[in-house]
Amino acid sequence: MKYSNAYNVLPDNIVKIIQEYVNGEYLYIPRREEEQKKWGENSGSRSSLKRRNEEIYLRYIRGASILDLSQKFYLSDKSIRRIIGQQKKIMVNTNTE
Repeated sequence: MKYSNAYNVLPDNIVKIIQEYVNGEYLYIPRREEEQKKWGENSGSRSSLKRRNEEIYLRYIRGASILDLSQKFYLSDKSIRRIIGQQKKIMVNTNTE
């Protein structure tokens, strides 16, 4: 996150109003709701995990065991089962549309 001097981006009268509430402190101004990004969109983590989860499900339906998948992907059995359940729901929703 980059900091900007308020005097460089806001009119003087607005800076003075803000100073009445937060004089000299840092103030975070969030993005507008319609411009907010979901977790992992900037870094690519979201798409990377999506591909990983799809691969786990594909290997599972091709016969890989939960134990094999948990060892291959360094995840707990519980996490593998959760991913498989989520991917099944995604596949069902995709096929019914």
